[in-house]
Amino acid sequence: MAVIPTRQWLAAALALALAAGNVLAAPKPTERSKQKAVAEAERKALQQKLNALKSDIGKTESAREDAADTLAESEEAISNARRSLRELAEEQEQTNQRVKELAAEHERLAAVVAQQKQQLAKLLREQYVTGNEDRIKLLLSGDNPNRINRELQLMSYVSQAQARLLASLRANLAAVEANQAQAQNAKDELEEIAEEQRQQKEVLEKEKQRRAALLANLSRKLESQRKEVGKLERDEQRMGALVNRLNKLIEEQARAAAAEKKRKEELAAARAAKAKAEADERARIKAERERIARENKGKPVKEQKPLPEEPRVAKDDKPEARDEGAARPSEVALAPAAPDGAFASLKGRMQAPVSGKVAAKFGSKRGDSPAWKGMFIQAPEGAEVRAVAGGRVVFSEWLRGFGNLIIVDHGNQYMSIYGNNQSVLKRAGDVVKAGDVIAAAGNTGGNEESGLYFELRHQGRAFDPAGWVKF
Repeated sequence: MAVIPTRQWLAAALALALAAGNVLAAPKPTERSKQKAVAEAERKALQQKLNALKSDIGKTESAREDAADTLAESEEAISNARRSLRELAEEQEQTNQRVKELAAEHERLAAVVAQQKQQLAKLLREQYVTGNEDRIKLLLSGDNPNRINRELQLMSYVSQAQARLLASLRANLAAVEANQAQAQNAKDELEEIAEEQRQQKEVLEKEKQRRAALLANLSRKLESQRKEVGKLERDEQRMGALVNRLNKLIEEQARAAAAEKKRKEELAAARAAKAKAEADERARIKAERERIARENKGKPVKEQKPLPEEPRVAKDDKPEARDEGAARPSEVALAPAAPDGAFASLKGRMQAPVSGKVAAKFGSKRGDSPAWKGMFIQAPEGAEVRAVAGGRVVFSEWLRGFGNLIIVDHGNQYMSIYGNNQSVLKRAGDVVKAGDVIAAAGNTGGNEESGLYFELRHQGRAFDPAGWVKF
């Protein structure tokens, strides 16, 4: 280790001592808004597909007006606001925890820096008391060479200890500065979250009032349309069409993902084969040169063809990331999140999606209307609706006849359907586990009473949930 001259060390030590008492964190812009923008961009392509799918279903129906459609915009807005508030609350909790952890780390670092400042002050005092005697004076003193050697060795040890202290103090001061920057960023994020919460609460209250006014004006029309025989039949046809189109979209995206994976594997294999061929050619040329050199030892050798250069690839170079046509996360967001057979293995062991009374069972008659294709469970507004099994959300929007609707794909063409929700709390593409809260019960879509409409489907066909879910 290089020896630090006394005066230079004193100057550096004094500068660090001043810095240790006056560390200011430079404000950094929050990363939260950037991350949100990336997430929204990834969802955009998927949402466009679902909007087109929903539009196609609407085109197959008559243009007949449905009173519940008047509520659609308001009910969707309420659902979105509640979901945003829930997400913001979770984000706020995580950020608060991060602030606490950063504060604890700051206290630890501050204690270490304070201790090092004391050590630094002690060394400065000792340097001052010794009169700043340096090596040149010692060498020219004419003293016993053995003693001079011992003194020089001791001074070297002291100098190395001083250098280590300075390096450690610099590192800790940098850590304090980084900690302060992270803490400030977290506080800025909390302010952003608080402002977004305020805005979403205003939206929620406004839309709740709007919906209440619309319901008051439409109450008679809604009651009349509920009694129409054809309405329930059209609702069921709409659900069937939606499920069939979702299954088709899932299959298409799964095939596209498989094809993309195969293309990348073939591309990687081709690159590996090319690299091997080039390496073999270099080895052949080198061996040929060595043979010629041995045969012509001592004789002039003709100019030879240079060896092919080895391909230079940067460590972070990932050619596949630049390949045209590479699948984006949003393009395969509906690929099944559960392996085939996982859902069927849970038969008879799944928990009810919401706590409440089963008011209508699968297959029971509804007067002159078609029999129930699912179950209706009475539950108070806002009651938590949970996924009956793990899977991926493939639909999370308002749909005529079913209000705020969420559909979870469980793989192997099994789906669970949750309708008439006050709000849906997960987005299309989200992966969920059994028991995760995915919605809040309600009476959207023109439904008369609060609760949850629940269906199970396989290969597009509804089947009785009673043998699968414990109600």
